[in-house]
Amino acid sequence: MKTLNPIRLSGREVLPLIEGGKGISVSNGESSGAWSATGGIGTFSAVNADSLDADGRLIPITYKGQTRRERHRELIAFGIQGGITQAKIAHERSNGQGRLHMNVLWEMAAVEEILHGVLKEVSPLIHGVTCGAGMPYRVAEITAGYGIHYYPIVSSGRAFRALWKRAFHKFPEWLGAVVYEDPWRAGGHNGLSNSEKPEIPEDPYPRVVELRRVMRECGLNDTPIIMAGGVWCLKEWEDWLDNPDLGPIGFQFGTRPLLTQESPISDAWKKRLLTLQPGDIYLNKFSPTGFYSSAVSNPFLEDLKERNARQVAYSISPVGDHTEGFPVGARGRLVYLTAHDKEMAESWGKMGYTEAMRTPDTTLIFVTPPKSQEILTDQIECMGCLSACLFSNWSQNEEGTTSRKADPRSFCIQKTLQAISHSEEVDHQLMFAGHSAYRFSQDPFYANGYIPTVKELVEKIQTGE
Repeated sequence: MKTLNPIRLSGREVLPLIEGGKGISVSNGESSGAWSATGGIGTFSAVNADSLDADGRLIPITYKGQTRRERHRELIAFGIQGGITQAKIAHERSNGQGRLHMNVLWEMAAVEEILHGVLKEVSPLIHGVTCGAGMPYRVAEITAGYGIHYYPIVSSGRAFRALWKRAFHKFPEWLGAVVYEDPWRAGGHNGLSNSEKPEIPEDPYPRVVELRRVMRECGLNDTPIIMAGGVWCLKEWEDWLDNPDLGPIGFQFGTRPLLTQESPISDAWKKRLLTLQPGDIYLNKFSPTGFYSSAVSNPFLEDLKERNARQVAYSISPVGDHTEGFPVGARGRLVYLTAHDKEMAESWGKMGYTEAMRTPDTTLIFVTPPKSQEILTDQIECMGCLSACLFSNWSQNEEGTTSRKADPRSFCIQKTLQAISHSEEVDHQLMFAGHSAYRFSQDPFYANGYIPTVKELVEKIQTGE
């Protein structure tokens, strides 16, 4: 294993080991502060971060607003206060070592307002902001205004070129590094484009070489690239170190920090990670963001798969093969199906899936009455956690809507991520994970259910293992 040399990030020489930011409340001040204390870069998430009272107890998030806009304003206030809380905890736990970064998602609701709200209060404690999930054109201008480095997360050289030409070239001195997040290997939301095939993973090396080529065209020869997604042990990436084609390189670990003593996830979640096998991580497009995402295949995702499979196209009037009338809703309004699809719909009804719900794509999905009521309740109780939501049709524009029908094939992402972050229930919630998560069950380091401290994990990573 080659020597792991320090790298300059956010104004200081640090270990080229970065903790990946994971919301909601999964990368917090405790975990990021501990990582920073080892001499690397700890990253807490400011995506609906937890707030604590004077005694260190969690302040439950309770929405009192009667409208989406009122709840949306409450969510922003909660988000700002939570970000401030976790920044202070991370700073205290870091003992002045390493660097501390804050992670946000560009497609989260009111991201600019939350960034300003947190940074106005605690900018001296934060050294960098990482941002992905979309095209974060304005993150450079915002962070530079506070004297803080920015770290865009991209999945291709083409995406970085677009960001550079439109905005980043105005703030080159504050570009700390470019994070390449591999869209086939990373957990959470992934940046797969329409030109890429979800079922055919590409080798990250030529993609990162291409990213470096684009960066060199922009005069960024010495700006580091951070490899993220699928990084487990450094001996597998040894040929990336001191590689002239890649230039300065660091590595982001998103999945392995989940299984540490400082990680805030539940014991049930940690135990589940230790049992994962190859193929247990599922790349899907059920997210209300419209992005692909990777998560543990569990009953939560199985329900979404089956719900989407019980789907037929309909017409509001007889046309072509759609000649068979089918009553929908409490009033039994007729829509028209093909003969085959009507037969399928009736068979699903006999199985208990009696509620037909319309989608924005002129299709019907079939669910049980309790599931239909749950979906409708979740849509009504939307608090506007995204800039735009397919599930509820919320948008943070002036109209407060995407102007499309709410999509029952998706789910309330805020509800499920809050639930899995603050309870022992994991099987029936969305459990994001990278595609290397199955390695917990195969790596001798975790034998007999061993859960290391962050310090022990970072020391192990430095050995190449």
